[in-house]
Amino acid sequence: MTHSIKIDPLGFREYDARWLYEKDINAEGITNLGKGLGTQIKKRTLKNNPNVIVGHDYRSYSEEIKSALKKGLISTGCFVHDINLSLSPMVYFAQFNLKADAVAMVTASHNENGWTGVKMGIQKGLTHAPEEMKELKEITLNKNFSEGIGKEIKIKDFDKIYKSDLINKNKINKKIKAVVACGNGTAGIFAPDILRGIGCDVIELDCNLDWSFPKYNPNPEDLKMLHEISKSVKKNNADIGFGFDGDGDRVGVIDNEGNEIFSDKIGLLIARNLSTTHPNSKFIVDVKSTGLFSNDKILNKNNCETIYWKTGHSHIKRKVHNEKALAGFEKSGHFFFNQPLGYGYDDGINSAIQICHLLVNQNKKMSELIIEIPKTYQSPTMAPYCKDEDKYMVVEDLIKEIEKIQKEKVQIDNQEIKEILTVNGIRFVFEDGSWGLIRASSNKPSLVIVTESPTSDKRKLKIFQFIDNLLKKTNKVGEYDQKI
Repeated sequence: MTHSIKIDPLGFREYDARWLYEKDINAEGITNLGKGLGTQIKKRTLKNNPNVIVGHDYRSYSEEIKSALKKGLISTGCFVHDINLSLSPMVYFAQFNLKADAVAMVTASHNENGWTGVKMGIQKGLTHAPEEMKELKEITLNKNFSEGIGKEIKIKDFDKIYKSDLINKNKINKKIKAVVACGNGTAGIFAPDILRGIGCDVIELDCNLDWSFPKYNPNPEDLKMLHEISKSVKKNNADIGFGFDGDGDRVGVIDNEGNEIFSDKIGLLIARNLSTTHPNSKFIVDVKSTGLFSNDKILNKNNCETIYWKTGHSHIKRKVHNEKALAGFEKSGHFFFNQPLGYGYDDGINSAIQICHLLVNQNKKMSELIIEIPKTYQSPTMAPYCKDEDKYMVVEDLIKEIEKIQKEKVQIDNQEIKEILTVNGIRFVFEDGSWGLIRASSNKPSLVIVTESPTSDKRKLKIFQFIDNLLKKTNKVGEYDQKI
């Protein structure tokens, strides 16, 4: 008896694939995804037996999903190298280390239990972009599968190779006391060992693996997780607190006084630190990030350039690669370090290591370093509801509207718009460096709104009110998830 194949087409997202397991996709659906991916890898590498690295995160059903995925890959002729329980960055690293042709990591990252997904990539250090996802979706749903004779190779103890690669390159000569929080996710068996290995004094918080996530989701943007790290930093008088997400590619940071520091500000501190040893470098940041990068005095002094680019780990990774940038920073906590600091992909543990280097080099506390950055008034990321079929059109219309406002020199809070960036929605910048962003969310039926002012809280609010009025006029935008 054959089971029917279940695979919801909406699970193919802009740069990864995510489904609720068994509701939106079943094991047969996952096997077809494997067949689709295997076919795509063969087409793009022109090899009959491409080598594919496969790993999985610590969820109760991830191994079962990995088996179904491997079955599909092998049926197309792929040689599957299974590195077992892993972090996404460990799978990316394995592609370099084992000179493989592609990767497939079974993870739903920080999504709640019930979710599953696959992060995929063919070109080393990069993950699927919209074009590859579209091709994969078409191959899979139309069942245009290639056939071949593949096999499985079990790779034992690859975690040791990944750990020692990071440890050996990054020894520090000053004891840093770090709280390492993993929310009972997979990073728990990696992050404490690696940070201890480079010379940190590690205080573990929820690092034992428990796939029921008893306390909170392993998500460094989750306030509950950040609050627990903050308490532990204060209690243990630690220098820094790190929070890792479920598959280890993001990190959240708490300073020595227990305050959360937004990832874009951490990015600026790291960029400043790197700019002194790597002058004339390029940095890539996403359009949701602080405007401080564009005329930072230390980056300017060291002749560094910052490019604002599309939000999303896959987009920033590609831009870092294409521009040969030294590093990329995303507001959500994905950081990307290119050679000589990394292989270009996002690794939350390597990001934490770079923060340790920053503390050692500057020989200051994190709370002192953060004061050295000009203060800005930043809104949280706000997501007003907008139907998937409307959101891109709404943004297109708003771009035209704001371009007209710029042309007519209309002032908002006595400021004219001096610069407009439309790589991802619209980011419009005023004379004093204040800015507003309107873009369509890549994975939810909503828009994404952010504002920031280096001048005053009032101006931040005025820019938000200006955006809010434009949205109201469309009659296509609903309730916000949060508002200022």
